[in-house]
Amino acid sequence: MRNLSGFFIIAFCLTWMPAHAQAAQPGKATKAPKSTSAPKSPSAPKAGKVFRDCPDCPEMVVIPAGRFDMGSPDTEEGRDDDEGPVHRVKVAAFALGRTEITRGQFAAFVKKTRYNAGDKCWTLEGGKFKEREGDWRNPGYLQDDKHPVACISWDDAQAYARWVSGKTGKQYRLPTEAEWEYAARGNTRGSRYWGDNPDVACKYANVTDLTAKAQIPGALGWSTHNCADGFAYTSPAGRFRANAFGLKDMLGNVWEWTEDSYYDSYEGAPADASARQGEGAKHAIRGGSWNSDPQNVRAALRYSNRSALRFSFFGFRLARKLP
Repeated sequence: MRNLSGFFIIAFCLTWMPAHAQAAQPGKATKAPKSTSAPKSPSAPKAGKVFRDCPDCPEMVVIPAGRFDMGSPDTEEGRDDDEGPVHRVKVAAFALGRTEITRGQFAAFVKKTRYNAGDKCWTLEGGKFKEREGDWRNPGYLQDDKHPVACISWDDAQAYARWVSGKTGKQYRLPTEAEWEYAARGNTRGSRYWGDNPDVACKYANVTDLTAKAQIPGALGWSTHNCADGFAYTSPAGRFRANAFGLKDMLGNVWEWTEDSYYDSYEGAPADASARQGEGAKHAIRGGSWNSDPQNVRAALRYSNRSALRFSFFGFRLARKLP
């Protein structure tokens, strides 16, 4: 089991209204009943389609239904015990944010609702993380509205999802762990959607790299990807290459909260990609971030943390039920 609080380096009603038959009367023609056609069921958009439900809503990508093996094999480099046992999961089609929620999108939510996203966040100082005064506006490094919002708790992400659901009438939520991993893999079998080589990461993800090592005070001892992505901290959302599903930043940039409670094993995990809910205070968080080393930038990698905790590398993206 891993816990980031101690890891700092890092879903017809066939409306058939029968016409009332008119009784035939002698000498009079009987009118034919009016045709009643059932309303069409809303059809789900095609896999790969990109859409928005409102002008300032997140851009969503339709993820096709499918099956995949969730978790990592014993032979995967960097594997931890909570990544098994590997099990087959069936995933229904759903939509997922093309990128992580940006600082600008979260700012619009806060402005409209006056939501209080707290005043403390674990931020980086001298190569180590310390809890101090700060929030999504001040995560300890420079950002603009195109960057993924950071210093976000699971509770904050849930509040944003409720807001978007209310304004669109659609069911927005956090992705389940299984949905997240299925989407991150993008029909690939390797440890990362570009393959098993961590040093190719900089074409696809913002991770701990040579740029971070050179620009972040105290980062010289960090384990890095041997490449340069050009960003020491967060990069603008969607800057790097997409995976086969058209999703960007599924690995790196900021860690992404999921709907599930955290369990330290997949024993008893649902096979239908539904969220696994428990009584614990911790939730699963996936994908790695700008300060993640190669071991932590893998599709199967799992961490957990308390729902109210904020780190300067914690963010999220939304899922949406189809149609």
